Amino acid sequence: MKLATRMRRKRSLLLCLFGLVALASLSRARGTGASAFSDCQIGGPDSPVHLQARCTSLAVPEDRTHPEGRKIKLHIAVLKARASEAKPDPLFFIAGGPGQASTEAFVQEASAFDALRDSRDIVLVDQRGTGGSNRLDCPAPPAGSSPYGSDAEIAQAAAACLKTLPGDPRFYTTSVAVEDLDAVRAALGYTDVDVYGISYGTRVALQYLREYPDHTRSVVLDGVVPADLALGPDVSLDAERALKLIFTRCGRDAACRQAFPNPDGDFARLEAELKARPALVSLRDPLTGAPRSETLTWDKLAGAVRLMSYQSETASLLPLLIHQAAAKDYGPLMGTALMFTGEIESGFAEGMGSAVVCTEDAPFYRETPAEQSALRDTYLGAVSMELMVKSCRAWPKGVMAADFKQPVQSDRPVLLLSGEDDPVTPPANAARAARTLSNSLSLVVPGQGHGNVYRGCVPRITADFIDKASVKGLDTSCVKKIKPFPFFVDFSGPIP
Repeated sequence: MKLATRMRRKRSLLLCLFGLVALASLSRARGTGASAFSDCQIGGPDSPVHLQARCTSLAVPEDRTHPEGRKIKLHIAVLKARASEAKPDPLFFIAGGPGQASTEAFVQEASAFDALRDSRDIVLVDQRGTGGSNRLDCPAPPAGSSPYGSDAEIAQAAAACLKTLPGDPRFYTTSVAVEDLDAVRAALGYTDVDVYGISYGTRVALQYLREYPDHTRSVVLDGVVPADLALGPDVSLDAERALKLIFTRCGRDAACRQAFPNPDGDFARLEAELKARPALVSLRDPLTGAPRSETLTWDKLAGAVRLMSYQSETASLLPLLIHQAAAKDYGPLMGTALMFTGEIESGFAEGMGSAVVCTEDAPFYRETPAEQSALRDTYLGAVSMELMVKSCRAWPKGVMAADFKQPVQSDRPVLLLSGEDDPVTPPANAARAARTLSNSLSLVVPGQGHGNVYRGCVPRITADFIDKASVKGLDTSCVKKIKPFPFFVDFSGPIP
């Protein structure tokens, strides 16, 4: 638990410093259509850190083909540039998920954009269906229920969610969201924008680039989701690849290798034991401290390992936690799993995420028998994908542009960022997207996972790229010097 505390403390200090800087006054919207601005705080509801901003809203049609119909309000926050005269092109930050709100997700990445904010506004728009933009949430499942139910139970859960949504999920897809983004751009009076997207947000950024190239000055894609790639079939394969890289890196580290000489063997033994007999674990809730008992199944453990593979800080714990669990000390792994799973799930609007995935991904899943066999050989298996396909059968197909699944072709400057060990958007994704981005540069950060804009010298590179709106002449040699977080060999912390 020391790692989580250190990470929170470090980020909190950085973000507090960022938030204490005086904000330039913004009394009203620069364009037309948006409501008047007012002071606000941004950040997740459970976040210990918030930032001061100026907020407004913009009413847009839920169904854009019927502008006279029902309206929804988009929640917008602007962090004004510190300079007395801001550069005319702001940075639009697009969160991931699908299902995260930009006004909540940005706080965790704010330090990476500190230099940019000296001269540029930063604009945060909660994508429709997230945060303050008519959030689409599903009811919480009954306590103790399993997400891996029968086909009938899965269909019933999907139907129950659809009945409670405060909007029509057909109109909460990426194709509609980019129209919202451009409406916000126009309402705030900006001509050109720089766009940053992380994870699923890169899909939104690419679609915005496709639809509105004349208003796109530059694009940063962090953890790339190519337009023509259906998320799902590769999730298990990419997670398997990342875990092998983490174990290999442990084997190259003298202290980790000595403490955990066979992490692959530990993991395989755990899989065999938990598939044969799930373990009942008694522990204290890592978020509340209350005593609780949990049944640790293989599916639950595999999901936790995947989540912890996302960042090198949490991946650094995996050899230790797996080794302890293989010795039947399940508490540390279970507690860590509960902490990270709870924090992540609370930040996602499940209904909006399903609206996107069930329109833009699930209908395009195609696997050969060989690929299905390869999926079954991974530690995640095909369970998650099968669950999504079954759930999506109950969801209506949403709005999707005719060319949505085609590669995005552009000569606008694009910077692509990838983590070498990313378990969900590996460097191969960036290489795939870059084939049709003729004015692009792809950077791979060694030993890192998902989302890298705040790593080492990457904030400086990102700021230089956006300032110049060019990939030419960027000094990127420092990226190779970025190192992953050192492995924990016991619970007192990593060896310095």
